[in-house]
Amino acid sequence: MVLVLTIICIIVGTILGGVYKLTEAPIAKAEKAKQEKAIKDVAPDFDNDPIAEQYTHELYAGTNENMILTIFPAKKNGILVGAAVESLTRKGFGGEISIMVGFNADGSIRNYQVLKHAETPGLGSKMQEWFRTDKNHQSILGLNPGKGEMKVSKDGGNIDAITAATISSRAFIDAIQNAYRAFMGEPDVHSAASPKANQNKEEKK
Repeated sequence: MVLVLTIICIIVGTILGGVYKLTEAPIAKAEKAKQEKAIKDVAPDFDNDPIAEQYTHELYAGTNENMILTIFPAKKNGILVGAAVESLTRKGFGGEISIMVGFNADGSIRNYQVLKHAETPGLGSKMQEWFRTDKNHQSILGLNPGKGEMKVSKDGGNIDAITAATISSRAFIDAIQNAYRAFMGEPDVHSAASPKANQNKEEKK
C-alpha cells in the first residue's frame, strides 16, 4: 500500500509539474498584456516604454510593514508627461485592493483601473466605475491629491462614498493617495523611501 501511494504521489506530482510548466508562460504573457493595457488606459499619451523604465517607491503601510509601489513613467519626445502607478491598500473590507492610477505631470488624476480586489459584490465592487462617474461628487478624475486632502463626505471630505460601502470607498481613496505619494516621490512620515527609489527618482528628473 505504501508503494502504491508513493507511485501515485510521484505520478500526480509529475502531472502537476507538467501542467505548471505548460501554463506558466501563457499566464505570464496574459498578466503582462493586462498590465500594458491598464497603463495605456490610465496614463497620458506616451511614446516611450513605461514598463522598461519602471521604478519602485517604498511607503509605510502600518504596523512596521512597508509596501512597494511601481511607477511607470509616461514620456512624450523625452519629456515626462505623467505616469501610471500600480498602487495598493490593505484597508479594504475584503483585504487588499490593487489599482493602476494615471497621473498627469502636475499630479492631477487622469484615470484609474481596479486591478484586483475582494470587496463585496454589488457594493465595494462598484469602485471600478463609481469614482469616474460625473454625478454629484463621485468622480475623482481631474483632482490633485496634493492640493487638498481627499476624503469621503462622511469623514468631512467632498467625495461621495459608494452607497453602503464606506470602508471600501475609504480604502480606494487610500490607494489613490498612496499612488500620488509614490509618483511625487514623497516618503511616508514613518519611513524614508528606499535608496533605490531615491536613485530612480533622480533619474526620473
